[in-house]
Amino acid sequence: MARNRILAALVFVLAGMIFIFPEVAFEASLEGLKLWFEIVLPTLLPFFILSELLMGLGVVHLLGALLEPLMRPIFRLPGVAGFAVAMGMTAGYPLGAKITGDLIRAKALTQTEGERLVSFANTAGPLFLLGAVGVGMFGLPDLGITLLISHLAGAVLVGLCMRLHRGAESPRQKVQGSYLGRALSTMDTARKTDGRSFSTLFSDAVRTTFQSMLLIGGCIMIFSVLVKVVTATGIFYPVKVVLEGTLKLFGLDPALAQAVFSGFFETTLGAQAASQAPASLGARATIASLILGWSGLSVQMQATSMLTGTKIRLKPYLYARLLHGLFSAIITALLLGPMSFIPASFKNTLPVTSTANYLNGSMPARFLASAQLATSFLLILVIILSIVWLLKRMIYISFRPRA
Repeated sequence: MARNRILAALVFVLAGMIFIFPEVAFEASLEGLKLWFEIVLPTLLPFFILSELLMGLGVVHLLGALLEPLMRPIFRLPGVAGFAVAMGMTAGYPLGAKITGDLIRAKALTQTEGERLVSFANTAGPLFLLGAVGVGMFGLPDLGITLLISHLAGAVLVGLCMRLHRGAESPRQKVQGSYLGRALSTMDTARKTDGRSFSTLFSDAVRTTFQSMLLIGGCIMIFSVLVKVVTATGIFYPVKVVLEGTLKLFGLDPALAQAVFSGFFETTLGAQAASQAPASLGARATIASLILGWSGLSVQMQATSMLTGTKIRLKPYLYARLLHGLFSAIITALLLGPMSFIPASFKNTLPVTSTANYLNGSMPARFLASAQLATSFLLILVIILSIVWLLKRMIYISFRPRA
């Protein structure tokens, strides 16, 4: 009861702020809408549709059977979690949370395993880190590589830490038949259980995807308005003083306090504020990594909505976000200092860094780059499936009894 009253009071205060500062709220909502339409929508749309199709076709379950020996010992997760990790790190948040929710609702994961998985599978995507942040905000493609490495490395470290998160786990898959045969049998069973025709599956995937996109857009807009209106009221000033003192304590420029405040609510606004702050590049990049790892209340609300009906607790997820931010910030500082040779070696090897069309900032170019990345991901899956099928046929032919 008390929580509901506090929430109602906060919403009432926010509504009053919007009423007092209508122009600020309107401009902030337009900024949020532009951010969603030009960056988030084209980047996530192909991957959301692809994930829905792969879930319905049973490919996710096949990958789960193949990845079971890898995911169990490393992250204490069943093999199907590997798909969520791969898609989450490729497309960006909140796709990792969405796939985690789908897997829990399909009873492929327990609640505890879902809490472990979403803690590190729901990350920023490479197109966002390299294109939107590295080039669009900082104007430095090389810095985008540093941010990408630190963000993904931080996510893996969080996944390893979440091994300590204890609770009920799903049973290990029974060893019956050959390894490849079990994987294909798992895919066939999942496809039969789904039962939808491909046309129905595709239409459901498109409809569900656009519902999710509208939800994400709404979260971005409301938190954009929240940050701008609260800043305009001046309520932020005492918090700003505390943040400046904290940043000084860690040897960072106090001018980055506004970025930390904005990033607490919305990661894109925070990263943009960090890129424009009058501070050294190292300090700005470190704070940007902290914000990207934390991911902001906006992304966390998106993730929570994707996990509706799963009984996943928010507290472990928030702890994981804080850990991810700290890990990413520390790794970024190291990569810009004594370990700068690492991002330099990746400069000409990451295919996404050469996606020149994405860097011009237009919505169609971002959609094309995202579709190209999703297609590459799909081709890799097709190759894996083809190899599995061929190996199974070879084994069958080799051991078939001869007349």
